[in-house]
Amino acid sequence: MKIAYTLAALVVAGAVASGCSTTEQSTAAGAAIGAGAVAIGGGNAGQIALGAVAGGAAGYVVGRLADGNCRYRYPDGRTYIAKCP
Repeated sequence: MKIAYTLAALVVAGAVASGCSTTEQSTAAGAAIGAGAVAIGGGNAGQIALGAVAGGAAGYVVGRLADGNCRYRYPDGRTYIAKCP
């Protein structure tokens, strides 16, 4: 049952994060991944919350370090960097 709740929480977090900035999205994704990993590992509610906080903090740092550029690939395999949509 814990996995079903975790999956439901991940779906809700993804839907909420769809309208957020890159930093907010990476924070939400980090929190969801942290909580999900602890839940799958069999943690209790306190451990899941701690996993969400740690994952959210890591996601925030990653989001702040992003420069707003995305890497794209031409059909011939060459890559280029431009602003993210």
